[in-house]
Amino acid sequence: MIVPNDATVAVIDGRNLRLFRNVGHEPHVDLAALPEPALEPAHAGSGIRHRSSAANPDDQRLREDDFAAAVAGCLNRQVLEGQIRKLIVIADPRSLGELRRHFHSALTERLLTEIAKDLAGQSTGEIEAAIALA
Repeated sequence: MIVPNDATVAVIDGRNLRLFRNVGHEPHVDLAALPEPALEPAHAGSGIRHRSSAANPDDQRLREDDFAAAVAGCLNRQVLEGQIRKLIVIADPRSLGELRRHFHSALTERLLTEIAKDLAGQSTGEIEAAIALA
């Protein structure tokens, strides 16, 4: 895949967000890490709190869904403020599905591609290689 210069790449799993900017010139991908943004909890004030216990195995899933919603909110805000003009989203399939539920229409217009892989713990070189193969 040819990635435009200055495109933003978001790499997400249920607990981590890594942002990059492509500083390479087409057709080369050269990702530079961006500072980690502050995420606002998506459902911080909504109703009953679930407690983590063996009796509630879905607690981790709820936290991951909330994290994905917070990431989507952050990306939406950056798109609407003009900080992101082109975007590639890389996320594990479950997180990607949750992210899509929260994407603003302006974000989907700027979305170059989605890659359904868990690359959050991988090196920048491995992320660049996955993008090149997309």
